[in-house]
Amino acid sequence: MVKRIFKKIKQKIKVMRKKRINPHKSFKRSYREDYKRELAVPGIMYHIFATFKIIFKNWKLFLPLLVIAVVLNAVFVGIMSESNYAQFQDILDETSVQVAGGDIGNVAKAGLLLISTVTTGGLSGDSSEAAAVFGVIIFLIVWLVTIFLLRHRLANHKIKLRDGLYNALTPLISTFLVFVVAVIQCIPIFILIVVYSAAIQTEFLTTPFYALVFFIFAAMMILLSGYLLSSSLIAFVAVSAPGLYPIKALHTASDLMMGRRVKFVIRLLALILALAVVWVIVMLPLILFDLWMKTFEWTEGIPFVPICLTIMTCFTFIYVTAYLYLYYRWMLDYEEK
Repeated sequence: MVKRIFKKIKQKIKVMRKKRINPHKSFKRSYREDYKRELAVPGIMYHIFATFKIIFKNWKLFLPLLVIAVVLNAVFVGIMSESNYAQFQDILDETSVQVAGGDIGNVAKAGLLLISTVTTGGLSGDSSEAAAVFGVIIFLIVWLVTIFLLRHRLANHKIKLRDGLYNALTPLISTFLVFVVAVIQCIPIFILIVVYSAAIQTEFLTTPFYALVFFIFAAMMILLSGYLLSSSLIAFVAVSAPGLYPIKALHTASDLMMGRRVKFVIRLLALILALAVVWVIVMLPLILFDLWMKTFEWTEGIPFVPICLTIMTCFTFIYVTAYLYLYYRWMLDYEEK
């Protein structure tokens, strides 16, 4: 009886493997002609601007979603307090006096404030475990609602945000399971962080040979996680489809990304660069305005910049979701041809 069960399981696994794309064979050399797969999709610049266009064109859908995301984030996760932001300003003023004699310009000061708040994790006010859990849940909700709205708008369906909030959260558990898989795939990077902190404390990297060994180890860990996560990001989008289970979504995303991971990584780097430019264009004038506004005593304590940072963070989530969904749709359309 047990042998029959295991035999049926093996047969199912063989059938599943035959259906999947697998250009590589064990103990056999893989030639480029075997695993190179073409992908005729729009260019990177078109991809970036098309994402902005579809969001701004449907602003009646995405603006309320942005407001809801900001409110949920402010209530359950928290925003950066004005006192912490004021501490950043004081530290920067002291540093400018010591380094540049206090002659640092307002534009440079605003840029340093923006960099310091983003890189030091100052976008949220509460760093507790409960806040982190709420942050993940809010991210998944915004992710699923955005994909639901985009799917129906690209199909020319009349849709309201209410429909997305009521109907988009059906695959929430499946999406969370894919998220857990992505976290597991980040374990090499977590190990790298632990090893790096230990190496700094023990001065392991002061020796050139050991530093080279650590560099090779770090490159291997990053490449391993990057290889695995490249398909998991697409699986985040695929699992939102009705009736698609997490394992099937992971397999589908892996098949789509087979031989195309380098192109996808280039798209992600372009996405990061585009968002960095947008953050600078939007936030620098707002920080300069805040610096001018704080010259009046009655404006002290108003968390203007922290609120703007929260809004930009939520908009970034929506934009990244739309960016990845468009790429996923283009890949599916190309495969169906």
